[in-house]
Amino acid sequence: MHHYLSVKKMKAVLDIKDGKASFVMELLGNFSFVKIKPITNEKALLLNEIREAVENVNLVKKGKLQARPAKELLDEI
Repeated sequence: MHHYLSVKKMKAVLDIKDGKASFVMELLGNFSFVKIKPITNEKALLLNEIREAVENVNLVKKGKLQARPAKELLDEI
């Protein structure tokens, strides 16, 4: 049995080619159990950067990635 069959609610971000976006949005809109909320490219980029940051934190916690000193990060600003 696949683990996704027991999921009660899920959110997903889709990256759809411009030429197919309206087709996919219309298709998904036909399902009464799917809510569609388009987001801007900027927001999608921000969500992706946050996801990557969380992945990096988890790698640091597991000892698979070296953390950078906070001063080094602040010096970049």
